[in-house]
Amino acid sequence: MTVALRPYDPATDADGLYDCKLAFERGLGENTGGDDKAAAYEGKLTDGYRERWLAWVGRCVADDEWCVTVAVAGGDDGTAGRDRGGDGTAGEVVGYVFVLPERLAMIWDAAVLNELYVAPAHRGADVADDLMAAAVDLAADQSLPLDRLVLDVDPANERAKGFYDRHGFESWGEMVARPLDG
Repeated sequence: MTVALRPYDPATDADGLYDCKLAFERGLGENTGGDDKAAAYEGKLTDGYRERWLAWVGRCVADDEWCVTVAVAGGDDGTAGRDRGGDGTAGEVVGYVFVLPERLAMIWDAAVLNELYVAPAHRGADVADDLMAAAVDLAADQSLPLDRLVLDVDPANERAKGFYDRHGFESWGEMVARPLDG
């Protein structure tokens, strides 16, 4: 089945995009930490989080329609975005890349690749490579203090690290964090 890339359409893609977001978040929790991390990631995925995240996506897309690019199975058949589920049904969102809009570049003085996800059934078929190319193209069009595309990746996520290494990413600083409850 073919996969087409296009800008996210809130009217037709919200459910499919959020299904991918859920899988992305659950994968982070399950694959890069223990039970506590998995529970923390799962615990945030409420209906309220869905509404806030999709509203934020909508604000970003209002700045630049390509900042959320979706990969749609069978996207050339006119049904793009209408079906969902992750199994490759025609018109289904099977992946996405989210690059923050240019107005947020000052966060890192660079373009920020916020998220990239491809459903397991579509991995190994160049969908992630195509999404990365779209992200790099969008970043190259932004007016940035530093000409680079940045992201954070958990060092325990070997699959993601290998993908980003293959696409020319290299370590640039280190992200640290602390809990706000203490």
